[in-house]
This record gives sequence, C-alpha cells and structure tokens, in this order.
Amino acid sequence: MSSAAQIWSHRTLVSNLVQRDLKSKYKRSVLGWTWSLINPLATLAVFSLVFGVFLRGEPPVAGNGTLENYAIFLFCGLVSWNSFNNAYNAALTSLEDAGPLLTKVYFPPECPPIAGALSELYQTAIELLVLVAIMGIVGNLGWTTLLAPVALLTSSAFGLGLGMMAGLWNVRYRDVAYISTIVLQLLFYGTPIIYPRSIVPATAWGWLPIGRLIDLNPMTHFVGIFRDLVYGLELPSARSSAYAAVWVVGALALGWWTYASQAPRIIEDL
Repeated sequence: MSSAAQIWSHRTLVSNLVQRDLKSKYKRSVLGWTWSLINPLATLAVFSLVFGVFLRGEPPVAGNGTLENYAIFLFCGLVSWNSFNNAYNAALTSLEDAGPLLTKVYFPPECPPIAGALSELYQTAIELLVLVAIMGIVGNLGWTTLLAPVALLTSSAFGLGLGMMAGLWNVRYRDVAYISTIVLQLLFYGTPIIYPRSIVPATAWGWLPIGRLIDLNPMTHFVGIFRDLVYGLELPSARSSAYAAVWVVGALALGWWTYASQAPRIIEDL
C-alpha cells in the first residue's frame, strides 16, 4: 500500500495528470469551460420547471427568514450531489485511462484516481462560486457559508472512496460502469435533492419503510449538511454530521486499502 509520503513525492505527476484532464475535458469545444456552467444550469432549469412549476414544489424558508425559492433550494442540492457524483465517475475510469502509462512507468496506482477527483473539484468550485454569488444577491449569506467547501470536500472524498473500489472491478468487468449509471440514478432520486425530506412519508404501499431508507442513505446527510450551511444558514445536527463522517472515513479507508492492494495485480490485465 502506498503511503501518503509516496503520494506526496509524486505530487508533480498528480499535478500533470490534473492539468491533462482539465485540458482534454473541453478540447476542440467552441464554448470551452462555459460548459461547466451550461450543464448544471440546464439541469437546474429542467428540474425547476418540472418540479417547481408543474408540480409546484414548495421549498422551506431559507436562513434569512424570507427567501422561499425552489430553484435556489434545488441548486444547493445539485451542487452537493455533483461533488460526489463527479468524483465517483472520475475514480471509476481513472485506472483504465491510466493503463498505458502505468504499464510503462512505475508510480503509486492511487495517483490517477486522486488526480481525477482533484480535476473535478474545479467544476465543483465553479458551481459553488455561482451559488454563493446568487446567495449574496438574494441576501442569504452567513458565517456558515464559509464551511460549505468543507462539506463539498467530504462528499467528494466519499465519491472517491467508492469510485476507487468500483474502478478496480471496472477494468475486468465493463458491466460495472453500466451498473453504476443505474445505481447512481436510483441514489439520486432516493436522496432529498429535488424534494425536501419533510414530504417523505414514513411508509409507502403500507409496508415499505421509505422514510427510514431515505434516512439511512448517506447522500441524504451529505446533501442535508450542505443545505443547512448554505441555504438554512445553520449548523447541521451533530447526529447527521457524525453519520456522514463515519461513511466518508469508512469509504475512503476501505477504498484506498482495496485499491492499493489489488491495483498492482489488476494493472497486468490492462
């Protein structure tokens, strides 16, 4: 298993991989990095129209006591979700993408997924800056907003840990990428992003404990923590914070250990 010191000694390589990812992301695109804003804003517009206008979703009152805006409430959830989703998908394909380089030059195999997650943080940072600017315009800023980057880093770390484990299996079984797409879609709708947690009933169809399942979903807590800090302008509950911390530490530790122990053997299949 590669130590933190070994990863740090290859920081130049990680930096070069991040720069390569960023340069290739919108290569030969006329709009370039503008797509970093277009994609999330387009998703926001569609969801706001369908759930905010057609289905008349009612968001909770924001921290300033007056704001009740579904689009902003939704945007908070999307920013948190994207930080997890992007890190996971980057780690999922990083080992396969770095295969030709790994078979020629030695470096810690953890470097590619770390670089992939770091490159996606640029996208997360852009979305966060846009959100904070909007909050400033509507007068919904507070000292808890300063903790928003920490919340996004933890959800990204959670995605990185899970993505490192899935990335190992993705090299041998391409079905993993397709399964991940389905699971992530189910997880998205199973997380209170386009709807507030308060409208979820305790049971569905008389037997399914849907409320309990939603509460057990770790992304419910990651999204909720971020919303509390940015939209509600309040500290999240200690219980929710502890639950999220257990998940992120567990996923990152298990993902790192599994990846470090299995990657050298998996590289032979590349």
